[in-house]
Amino acid sequence: MPLRCHAVVDTAHQQVQIWKSDKQCEFRVAGAIHAWWHEKKFLTGLAWDNLAAASLLRPAGPPQSILMLGLAGGTAMRILRQLLPDCRLVAVDIDSEIVALAELNMRLDTLGIEIHLADAYAWIAQCKERFDVVIDDVYLAGHDDVFRPGKSDAGQISALKRLLTPGGLLLANLVNGPGHRAMQMRTRAAFREGFPVVRSVTTPDSMNETLVGGHEVLPGSALAAWEPGFPELTDRKLWQRLKTRRLTPAPPR
Repeated sequence: MPLRCHAVVDTAHQQVQIWKSDKQCEFRVAGAIHAWWHEKKFLTGLAWDNLAAASLLRPAGPPQSILMLGLAGGTAMRILRQLLPDCRLVAVDIDSEIVALAELNMRLDTLGIEIHLADAYAWIAQCKERFDVVIDDVYLAGHDDVFRPGKSDAGQISALKRLLTPGGLLLANLVNGPGHRAMQMRTRAAFREGFPVVRSVTTPDSMNETLVGGHEVLPGSALAAWEPGFPELTDRKLWQRLKTRRLTPAPPR
């Protein structure tokens, strides 16, 4: 059954179009899919797959705690809950209204996420906890496109690294393409400066990449062990399409 637009909601931060069918729901913001939910399926072939996969590349083993900055509808967190049923999931989002819409339309409240409604970068400045994985997926909606409000420079990477447990991983979702190239290059440079190992996780149909940095980061071959965690064949096929490559280390100073 095709998706139909059921509502358009203006939150304090963005305009959200809610597209639904009997088994599926999408939130669309600034012309892009901002969150996705399906009754039985978990993967999309888009950015959320990259984020979930990159979270599993910790050499010390599956993460016991994950912090996500920028929750929206919780699409990536839903994948992670499927694969990591006992993991502590914590999220920060500035837009309380989109979180409420996700609880109403995407069953976000069933995932057991500790949700903090706040400006993510102000929140982390006060945070005293440490996490095995920290995901920076903070985007805001502009007039025609989304944008990252953070600087994605060495100072921001340092602030985020402070939240990691020993052996932890820092992830950043980056949009590729026109208008986003400068931010992508700046973030890549900051990651290469801040971590001994940086990998890029992508899917063929997505205009995003996830950077994952750490003292060590597992290669993409490690993801195969997680494939049986998806009951649907379509999800397993999408998982097989994930690509991981190591970025060239930063030259010594």
